[in-house]
Order: sequence, then structure tokens, then C-alpha cells
Amino acid sequence: MSSMSEVTNNGRPHEAEAVDPLERYSRQTRFHALGMAGQRKLMRSRVTICGCGALGTVLANHLARAGVGFLRIVDRDFIETHNLQRQILFDEADVASNLPKAEAAARKVRAINSTIEVEPIVTDIDHTNILDLTADVDLILDGTDNFETRYLINDAAVKLGKPWIYGGVIGSEGQTMTILPGETPCLRCVVETAPPPGMAPTCETAGVLGPAVSVVASFEAIEAIKLLAGQFEALNRNLILIDVWDWTWRALKIAKLREKVNCPCCKGRQFDWLDGKEGSHTTTLCGRNAVQVAHRRPEPIDFAELSRNLGPAAQARFNNFMLRFQADGHEFTVFPDGRAIIKGTNDIAKAKTLYAQYLGN
Repeated sequence: MSSMSEVTNNGRPHEAEAVDPLERYSRQTRFHALGMAGQRKLMRSRVTICGCGALGTVLANHLARAGVGFLRIVDRDFIETHNLQRQILFDEADVASNLPKAEAAARKVRAINSTIEVEPIVTDIDHTNILDLTADVDLILDGTDNFETRYLINDAAVKLGKPWIYGGVIGSEGQTMTILPGETPCLRCVVETAPPPGMAPTCETAGVLGPAVSVVASFEAIEAIKLLAGQFEALNRNLILIDVWDWTWRALKIAKLREKVNCPCCKGRQFDWLDGKEGSHTTTLCGRNAVQVAHRRPEPIDFAELSRNLGPAAQARFNNFMLRFQADGHEFTVFPDGRAIIKGTNDIAKAKTLYAQYLGN
């Protein structure tokens, strides 16, 4: 008679001895406020992470390990060496492989937790796709680096009635708040308009510290776990501001702001970013000396044909996810949907000219 410890030839336990899928979360479920019931809710939950850079990689890491059942990771960008200082899911092999952030993050997340579903989407989030990316999930998480996309997320969340969690970091400072449409103030209640270009620090001008990112993203992640587990009474209702260098902390009480302001979004049901009335499709990229030019095409770009058309001088190289080439002292990274990141300039007009010159209209 075989013993209970018997294993198959490949070293795996017999089916009768299969490990309880909840066992990997045993230290988490022992926390009284979560428990087994909360864990099961996490495992049934669906989340969209908008942006998978500094904040997004920490978010994806925490939620995958916590057992959130479905993660949709959306990001428009590729990995560069300077990302490794703070974007914790990536390594030098990802840079060498020319992988987009969403795809590289998904591969790491699957290695962390093979029991959850991960959907990487390499695209720029804009008013044409935000509803498709968020309509079928329970929660939207902010891993972006710009207010334009955050206002777009806010519009979509309010219209759909879905919660979302805002987070932002610059230098050593960060802030976060949890937004429950119809119950708490939305982003536009608190920050009616974004500062104009050049008037606020960016990661290019002020830098950014990895630990500051990890702190803010961890606040976002614990709020996500509370919300998805149904622990709404434990949610943060304030705007949290923290500086990890000076070790200062503030919690601004904003709960009554929704009743005090005449918000065009959550009160007036005006969705200016979602309707395409606000925001642009071409933007400078934080800290990159680069411009993204968004030019959606009905069919994916044929990278092989484009490489031939560019000629050997362009030194084009490509994989299934993107094509890179050199021209006029600039580096072009082109994605199948027609987007391109043009490195070596912050001039939007110049970037558009270069795009038209090498990629057409």
C-alpha cells in the first residue's frame, strides 16, 4: 500500500494529495479582517492596472501575490535601463529582449502566481479604448505618470460607477486616494484642472526615489485588497500626502468636498476627457526626452515591410511587439497599432514631422 507521501515519477504529488489552492495564502487569511471569505473574494476579483511603470509594477506584484484572480496590465511603453531603479518587476534581461512593459510584467506575474489570469495589453490608454479596458473589471488602479490619463480614468470610472485608486509620486513625495463614484469626491472634485505644462515638477526635473514609489503603490495595493475583499468600512476616505525623505505625513479630510463643489464630472455628468474634448494624443514622456505620437491604424503595421522600406542605414530591428530604428539623430520605437515613441526631442511639432517623414500620415 502506498503512503500518503508517495509522489509520481515527475516529482508531483498524486491528485489525492493535491495542495489546497488556498494554502499559499495561509499567512494572509490568518489576518482576522480578511480571512478565508475575503480571500475567496480576491480570487474572484478582476482588476485593470493602468500603466506598468514604477507604480504599476509594485501594484501587479502585490496583487498577484495576494491572489487577485484576474489582472489586466495595460501599458504603452518599453523597458529601458533607467527604469530598473524603481520598476521592480523588470531586469536587465527584459531590456535586452526589447520587451514592452505590459508583456514583461505579465511574464513575471505568471512566474509569481500561475493560478491567476494575466492579460497584458500593449497600447496607449485613450478615450477610444478606456471603456473597453475597464468595463468588465471590479477595480481600476492608477499606475500612470500624468494627469491627462488620470482624468480619463476618472471619467470612465464615474460613468461606469466603478471604484478606482489614484496614486502619484515625484521626487520623495507621493499622494493617493480611493475614489468611490457617487460616494466619495472624484479626482476633479479635488483637482479641478491639471497644472499647465512646465508649471509642475516632473521626474525629469525633480527625479523620483524608488522607495517613495513603493510606499505609495503599497498604499494603493492595500486599499485594493480591502475593497475587493468587501471591507469597505476600512477604506481610506482622505487624500494621503507623504514625503519619505522628510518623513512627513498628512491626511487631508476631503469627504465633504463632493457636496461643497459643483463638479462637472460626478455631479454634471460631463465626461470631457472620455468624450475626447480634452486631452491630446501626442505627448512628451516624463523624464525621457521623448515624444509619443499616437496615430491609430485600422491594420497592424507590417514590421518586416517597414524595415525593408527604411533601408539598412536605419538599423531597424524588430520582434512581435515593436520595431526600433535610427534616423536623423533620433531613435524611433514603433508599435503595431501605429504609435511611435521618438527619442531625442521634447518638441511635439518636431516629433510629428519626423513621424510623417518616416512613417507617413
